[in-house]
Amino acid sequence: MSKLLARQWARDLFLGLALLLAALALVIWPQETMAAAREGLTLCYNVIIPSLFPFFVLSALLVDLGLASYLGRALERIMRPLFRVPGCCAPALALGFVGGYPVGARTALDLYQKGMCSKTEAERLLAFCNNSGPAFILGVVGAGVFASGRAGLLLYLAHAAASLCVGLLFRFYRGSDYRRERQRVPHFEAQRFSTAFTGAVKGSFLSTLNICAFVVFFTIVIRLLFLCGLLPGLAALLGRLFSPLGLSQAWAERLLTGVLELSSGVWTLSGTGSTAGRLSMAAFMLGWAGLSVHCQVLSFIGDSDLSVKTYLVGKSLHGGLSALFIAALTRLFPIQVPVSAILAEQVEGIAGLDFSTALTISTVAAWVVWLLFFAAAWAAARKISRKKRDAVV
Repeated sequence: MSKLLARQWARDLFLGLALLLAALALVIWPQETMAAAREGLTLCYNVIIPSLFPFFVLSALLVDLGLASYLGRALERIMRPLFRVPGCCAPALALGFVGGYPVGARTALDLYQKGMCSKTEAERLLAFCNNSGPAFILGVVGAGVFASGRAGLLLYLAHAAASLCVGLLFRFYRGSDYRRERQRVPHFEAQRFSTAFTGAVKGSFLSTLNICAFVVFFTIVIRLLFLCGLLPGLAALLGRLFSPLGLSQAWAERLLTGVLELSSGVWTLSGTGSTAGRLSMAAFMLGWAGLSVHCQVLSFIGDSDLSVKTYLVGKSLHGGLSALFIAALTRLFPIQVPVSAILAEQVEGIAGLDFSTALTISTVAAWVVWLLFFAAAWAAARKISRKKRDAVV
């Protein structure tokens, strides 16, 4: 099979058949396809646009105005020994934890394109800075799916700890480049606020629309895979193969859905099953993030020369470590969650969050983070100028 796929004509044939079957599925199930598209658009309108757009603008301004450079000098002694990346990469890590996917990855790419970090450093950063935000884990997964604030908190702690562990592991990635990284002195000129602001708004809007396109596309794909029986059939096969490990068809369907699209996979965990098993699978899904998120990230780094393989390896490690950490945390802090009927009410209430409320919350959070970064950069700039005056005297 591998020899057959190595030939160009075979790959083209399989791709053509797949596209033909996809078009046939759209013709057979037009109503279901439109319903899935509407669900994806509703998710974009209520969640994706109001939660990501303010943080995209924030991340672009931090880089273009030169605030990341000031922060880099102050945080060099922390970021360099721990993760072997310059201190100016700290905003990518912080925004990745606060803003959610794919804000951290977008910030890392901006830093690389502005010459503030090397290719190797950007690849290390991409491996662990693209994380879920606290609003999604605490609100949607914790309160919505598990109806437990403690479950959301433990999931977020496991998610953050796994991300930092991946960063510590990837500090050894291409260690031979260490001297070249230390000798590189990036040249960066900050833009005027008017130029940076208008560019940040336009670029962030296009990036948000790009992400919405992938969300709608994968929502339709998952619906069609269920309708044609392909995903249930593959889940049944996996259930038979891994039945000794306790993986049933129902759990395999949940896993495959989460591998494709995070939000859809998380919603499946509100059903029956052991709490420990559902928490472990939720932790893995959050760490892996889903092919939909990966496509969003690849749409940013596709034109660059950054390694996609490094990013995917980092997300795989993140998912596995998150599952291990949540298993350990639930042993230390047992969780009792309500019955599925209450879970359904919680999910329905959060899914119906209106646009204005979501936009207000995310905008306020973005401005708070912006003020914190600005204060830190201002303090770092004052400290540097004070040292220069002392040196002159």
